[in-house]
Amino acid sequence: MSSLKPLRVVVAGLGNMGRSHALAYETNPGFEIAALVNRSDVPLPQELERHAIRRSFDDALREEKPDVASINTYSDSHAEYAVKALEAGCHVFVEKPLATTVADAERVVAAAKANGRKLVVGYILRHHPSWVRLIAEARALGGPYVFRMNLNQQSSGSTWATHKQLMQTTPPIVDCGVHYVDVMCQITDAKPVEVRGMGLRLSDEIAPDMYNYGHLQVLFDDGSVGWYEAGWGPMISETAFFVKDVISPNGCVSIVMDESAKSDDIDTHTKTSRLRIHHAKTGEDGKFAAPDQMLSMEGEPGHQELCDMEQAFLLKAIRDDVDLTRHMSDAVKSLAVCLAADESVRTGRAIKL
Repeated sequence: MSSLKPLRVVVAGLGNMGRSHALAYETNPGFEIAALVNRSDVPLPQELERHAIRRSFDDALREEKPDVASINTYSDSHAEYAVKALEAGCHVFVEKPLATTVADAERVVAAAKANGRKLVVGYILRHHPSWVRLIAEARALGGPYVFRMNLNQQSSGSTWATHKQLMQTTPPIVDCGVHYVDVMCQITDAKPVEVRGMGLRLSDEIAPDMYNYGHLQVLFDDGSVGWYEAGWGPMISETAFFVKDVISPNGCVSIVMDESAKSDDIDTHTKTSRLRIHHAKTGEDGKFAAPDQMLSMEGEPGHQELCDMEQAFLLKAIRDDVDLTRHMSDAVKSLAVCLAADESVRTGRAIKL
């Protein structure tokens, strides 16, 4: 692979994720950064300081003619930028969510297919060995399933400022929810059929029509049910902020967090500490036939390593012509569930899919 010419990348959006992805391109010999694009100047890691920050994504596409566009901007521009890049002949990496409407998400997928380009969506947990193991262990138990998941973040200062910016277009149950609904869908393979949502605006610092706490419930056609909860802000509780639990008739698989973990630590969002596997089978005495297994996940990748793995997957998808049909359809499916939850919050109705 090293003898092949590196793929030239334009990176749009230099927030936390954009900078991490830019670092991944900088350190992977299969890529070469053609341009960094952001609406304003931001501090860059030392490894990236040699690159100037440009203002216009359109100009960078036209002038640099890159092989890849990496889109890490705010959600409302994802679809527009992705379609422009695909039609310009670029392969595309786009951070989640793929778009802010199902129609726009489907438009991006159609553009990837029409132009014969690869589209990889930033579902970072798909590259995490511990989450891959969680999914495998849950599938081995067999369904139907109960999915209990949340990720609440007690944020202040610059983190709360970022959350408020994100909430100009996307509520927490959509922004983060797509990851965990995607995990549910990978475990069950069943079709989501109905979604219910509820939410509450807990701060005067966000738009009157936005909410910073939300909860969704999803029903699948195999009988599985799931809930996901997400809240952002200085008022959010640090108690039980991270629950990742999958229950089946045969037992359950759970992530057990380090008790010292804090909700505003970005590594907390992906690191798993330990997996607990419980089997429901009992012996003649009515007691459990086997003790719970505790699987240590020491040495698992941190946030930057996961971003490196994501971009290595993008490179492999392009070089080896990996079929991304399921990857793209899953991205649309999980987004559809979360957007239906947002619709349910706003209308007070259950939404049939």
